[in-house]
Amino acid sequence: MGIFELFLLAVGLSMDAFAVSICKGLSLGKIKTGHMCIAGAWFGGFQAIMPLVGYFFGRFFTDAINRYAHWVAFILLLFIGGKMIKEAFEEEENVDGSMSVKSMFLLAVATSIDALAVGVTFAFLKVDIVPAVSFIGGITFVCSAVGVKIGSIFGVKYKSKAELCGGVVLIVIGLKILLEGLGIIG
Repeated sequence: MGIFELFLLAVGLSMDAFAVSICKGLSLGKIKTGHMCIAGAWFGGFQAIMPLVGYFFGRFFTDAINRYAHWVAFILLLFIGGKMIKEAFEEEENVDGSMSVKSMFLLAVATSIDALAVGVTFAFLKVDIVPAVSFIGGITFVCSAVGVKIGSIFGVKYKSKAELCGGVVLIVIGLKILLEGLGIIG
């Protein structure tokens, strides 16, 4: 997986956190830089930790299904992307303005479950995990911090568009991995 694909994957994964951050910014009203950093740290941290956990879990199964790794990656990314697209068309969720540890922990876990599955995919693709999760965490930090600011300015107007875009990106990456694995594209 090249840097461009990793960037697109990181942006796609960060869209759930971005959307929730927009809602946080909306519910907070007047925000401070600290609010942006708290959201970025929670969401970025969990978006980095979850693929790492998934990677180590996936390493146990890599040898057993290595011939089918491209199919596994495609199916996981198709599922995750499809879920994000479905969520883009669902009724808006209410997110409270609390920045408490409990609130942020629950939101960070909820928005990073998809990253766990991506980590399993990374194991099958033999991705260099430390730079990959660092990159994903960094991108998510920035997207989440910006999302809080956007939310405080514009509200939830762009939430569903962000989730839709993220879902499409993940599906396209999954399709590319499948086509490469089948030898259709180089």
